[in-house]
Amino acid sequence: MNPSMAQVLAAAGMLAVVVVLVFGILRYQRAGAEQRMRRMLQAVGLDPEIATSGDIETIMKDVRYRCRECSSEATCERWLAGKEEGGNEFCPNHRVFEILGKYGNR
Repeated sequence: MNPSMAQVLAAAGMLAVVVVLVFGILRYQRAGAEQRMRRMLQAVGLDPEIATSGDIETIMKDVRYRCRECSSEATCERWLAGKEEGGNEFCPNHRVFEILGKYGNR
């Protein structure tokens, strides 16, 4: 059974839609992670502008990666909103932020 041209075009169109949706979801997730990271920087007393600082570009690249891959998004959102008690030890970047704060990157 050979697929007709219409079937091939329909399959290609569906594949294109799936690719667009996947990239859209990934872009949305990255934007959310970036916003949480900046809010967390501010919440722990660091200047969110260090996220774009060339001085610690490699460190912030790692911070962004850990933020995007974080499994504690819901806890982070609650903590940032003041609805979660305690410190930010749930954050995979909390030690990095602590060290940056000690070295005056405010």
